[in-house]
Amino acid sequence: MAAVIQSSPAESVPVTEAEQSPAAARFHLSLNVSDIDRLVEFFQRVFGVAPAKHRSDYAKFELDFPPLVLSLEPGLPGDQGSFNHAGFRFATVADLVSAQERLEAAGISTQREDGVECCYARQTKFWVHDPDGRLWEFYVLDGDIDHRGQGQTMDQMTGHTSEAESAGRCSLAEVAPQVYEHRMGSEVQFPATACDEILLRGTFNVPVTDSQIINILQQAFETLRPGGHLELHVLTCESAIEGDLNLPGPAACVTFVPVRSSLMQFVTDAGFMDQQLITFRSGACFQADGQALRETKVRAAKPSAKSSEQATMVALIYRGPFAEIKDDEGCVWRRGIQVSVSAWRWHELQEQGLADNFTVIPETVVTGTCGV
Repeated sequence: MAAVIQSSPAESVPVTEAEQSPAAARFHLSLNVSDIDRLVEFFQRVFGVAPAKHRSDYAKFELDFPPLVLSLEPGLPGDQGSFNHAGFRFATVADLVSAQERLEAAGISTQREDGVECCYARQTKFWVHDPDGRLWEFYVLDGDIDHRGQGQTMDQMTGHTSEAESAGRCSLAEVAPQVYEHRMGSEVQFPATACDEILLRGTFNVPVTDSQIINILQQAFETLRPGGHLELHVLTCESAIEGDLNLPGPAACVTFVPVRSSLMQFVTDAGFMDQQLITFRSGACFQADGQALRETKVRAAKPSAKSSEQATMVALIYRGPFAEIKDDEGCVWRRGIQVSVSAWRWHELQEQGLADNFTVIPETVVTGTCGV
């Protein structure tokens, strides 16, 4: 790793003519995004050009006017919002060196890297961080490569390499939870790396068999980290619908509606626990084959090793007095429907003062994991 260069403060150093040339540099902005494919589609419409690179874990746009390099990195917004880092890309190493010398002469510490593999390219670069802690990258491209590359950790970028400082810092990839989101109409392709959350939006509103639903849910279970969450957002019905739906307007893309109870059982069978019916509209969004089609949002968790109490299930029935209630976690409980939750979740409900509203089924351990 290259040494961090420390320079004494000096007067402002003017920008060289080479650095002022429009062809010599492009502004670089890197954003954290929750869904690279969706953002690529959006910026492709905004800029009117295709991305220069588009991978499952990285995308890049290059514009001549304005001179911009926009990169998209997977990850939810962190403390600085969607901002990942900013900087400038230079045309030649000579221009890069000139910029580094100017910054050092102005008293700004820099760290040089030669031939680092990052973002599907080999680069020569240096990093600085401003008084608010934002990272600024100055670099040139040495050539493309066919793999993402490792780059550097946050410690290496900023030059904080002592054991105490390194212990309190993490890489950019570790800053935000890893989320995979699938939307109806695209192929389901789970990432190779573990996720903290998986969002399936309309995934089961296209023709799928029971075995295909089960397979997708099992893949989601395997992709999630222990303690990670699955969320389904889908139109459901109460019994199987025969024939075509033929829904109006934008809903015409919905060509299949699963049975709610079967879908929730499939989630249970895949190994998830603590299902929560976050949304279940009392009014129908549509009618088809004499049945109400309702917006349904289900959330469930992959078990973790938090405690042995999580493996013990409690069967509950909400007994009223209302047709349904929503607890402090936003979970909807419908009167007369038996569900199973973990013992620690039942303890939470008791702490919320809802114990008198439920009947506990005598069995203390329930096989399987289902829920609201």
